[in-house]
Amino acid sequence: MPHATPLRRAPVQRRSAERLTRILDACADLLDEVGYDALTTRAVALRAGVPIGSVYRFFGNKRAMADALAQRNLERFTERVTERLKETGGGGWHAAMDAVLGEYLEMKRTAPGFCLVDFGNQIPVGTGRAQPNRRVADRLTDLLSGHLRREPDDDLRRTFLIAVETADTLVQLAFRVDPQGDERIIEETRVMLRAYLERALD
Repeated sequence: MPHATPLRRAPVQRRSAERLTRILDACADLLDEVGYDALTTRAVALRAGVPIGSVYRFFGNKRAMADALAQRNLERFTERVTERLKETGGGGWHAAMDAVLGEYLEMKRTAPGFCLVDFGNQIPVGTGRAQPNRRVADRLTDLLSGHLRREPDDDLRRTFLIAVETADTLVQLAFRVDPQGDERIIEETRVMLRAYLERALD
């Protein structure tokens, strides 16, 4: 089930789309600098170099803006995982797990605002069906079912939801211990995921 857009109005012209990109980029940068509590729509408008009315044309409040950033993160994550899988060619669920976890770690380390918002986990948004980890699990099920030659049924969705919840909890711990992600915790995460997925998918 697709997640409802947080946008008040979707951009139609390229100029409007570029303005929305600047607003979300500014939001991401400011999240890293000041945190969510101190984030304001006015500060985002100033950083993006747009009138405050442009921000309100797209978003009713900063929560909606953070949700849009989380959705953009998920879109970029999906695109990058897809590219990684194309590069590997095959490899079954082992290659898929490495691609998913590797891209998640890369975004945690490099994507502005990601450590605070990621896919919405740090700032929960939406209804129960649209909970961030369910969004991610559903997207991965749709993305990887063909790669794994499996039906995207309830069993596969549950498997990915458990894997996503486990990885999310442990990766958050790794980044609390070390701002770049504690490698020993990350390796233990890989071991646990491999053991679970081997039983669930083989």
